[in-house]
Order: sequence, then C-alpha cells, then structure tokens
Amino acid sequence: QPQLMESGGGSVQAGESLRLSCAASGFTLSKYCMAWFRQTPGKEREQVASTHYGGQATYFADSVLGRFTLSQDNAKNTLYLQMNNLENDDTGVYYCAADLQSTRCWSRAPSDFEYWGQGVQVTVSS
Repeated sequence: QPQLMESGGGSVQAGESLRLSCAASGFTLSKYCMAWFRQTPGKEREQVASTHYGGQATYFADSVLGRFTLSQDNAKNTLYLQMNNLENDDTGVYYCAADLQSTRCWSRAPSDFEYWGQGVQVTVSS
C-alpha cells in the first residue's frame, strides 16, 4: 500500500527558509506524478508544486515561482520542497500527494491524487 509521510514543517520569520520532506513507501516516487498542496483556513487546497518524470518536469504556482524548488533523492525515495524567502501568505498545512494513474501533473484537483500524507504545518510570521 503506497504511503507518504511529510516532515520539516515549523514556524519561521518572513524571509527565512524551510525544507519539507515527503518520504514515500510502497511505490517508486520518481516514476509518478508527485505534488505539494497547501491549505489555509477558508480556502481550497491549492497545488503549489509538482514534478514528474523523475524530476525532469516541474511545475510551480505563480505565487511560489522563483522561491520554491523541488528535488528528490531516489535512494531515499523522498521528495523535497525547498521554500525560500517565505512570506506570510505561505502559511498553511502542506500536503504531499501522489498520482499513480496519470501522466498529467499540473492544474490538477486534489481529488485527482490518490495518496496523501498527513500534512505538516508551516507558519510564517512577520
């Protein structure tokens, strides 16, 4: 059974950085579409970044483009979201998600993803 587990959340000041990790088990994440979503109170879960084809294709929401990057360690079967120059609006619960069925990896609804981690809280304050 595929499973995802995030780690690395926390509370930081605006302008600082965090790196989130998503450890996968039960499947090889480099073969599938992997995404990060975030959710803030009162808003829909938003896709902020995704990657496919072993990291050769990456996508970022306009709100994080140039500040967030993706990487993966295939030996550890882990996906990373490096978040730099964090802003107050980046505050939310971040979820790692996997879609093992489709090759389309951007502009996807949360319901398109079959597997989810438990989420980690990221809090950015001024």
